[in-house]
Amino acid sequence: MDVPLVLALATLFRSMFGFGEALVAVPLLALCMPLQEAAPLAVLLSVVIATLVLLQDWRDVHWRSAAGLIGATVLGIPLGLALLTCPHPRAVRVALALLIIVFSLWSLTRRAPVKLTTDRPAWILACGFLAGLLGGAFGMNGPPLVVYGGMRRWSPVRFRATLQAYFLPASLLGMVGYGLDGLWVPAITHQLWVSLPWVVPAIWLGRVLNRRFHPETFIRYAYIGLTAIGVLLLEQSL
Repeated sequence: MDVPLVLALATLFRSMFGFGEALVAVPLLALCMPLQEAAPLAVLLSVVIATLVLLQDWRDVHWRSAAGLIGATVLGIPLGLALLTCPHPRAVRVALALLIIVFSLWSLTRRAPVKLTTDRPAWILACGFLAGLLGGAFGMNGPPLVVYGGMRRWSPVRFRATLQAYFLPASLLGMVGYGLDGLWVPAITHQLWVSLPWVVPAIWLGRVLNRRFHPETFIRYAYIGLTAIGVLLLEQSL
């Protein structure tokens, strides 16, 4: 599998929807490199995407929401790391996957989905905390953020931009961790560097497609993507 092509596809998905590039990149990259290199490369890609998107669309970020979610995430990371040593990790993953699937399908099928007209501290704390927990345990921050953005009914443009304001510091912290563990090696940076001619146009194309979504259609696609995350996690767990 060609690494620049994989990173371009993952970038296009992330740039369109604001999340989910790791679901595309890591399984495909693992076909051509060790997982210990694929995961840091996906996180480094996240840093680049978030940076370039924010340089373009920082005016569309809901900064208060992003700051609240980041703060709550810091609280959830220690518990997520603790789950790594849980004596029943498979049971934890299955429960998480089922929770994601059930909530996503419920949101897709009910006639009057949950809607927040303003930021609610309780929801920010819950979603941010869960994002930190999932990020610490499984490297999967996205699902609770998608839930919160969906409830806030952000436009596709604001949804995409605000998630990048969250993912940039979260991904930078992740790369610091990989560096301390000796997993951020020069070969990973080189792979990203040679892929930039593919990645940068994919960010632009994803931005164009994102702005063509109707808001309600975008929310439905976001929950469909969230359902796919849950199904993939359940399959890996079983």
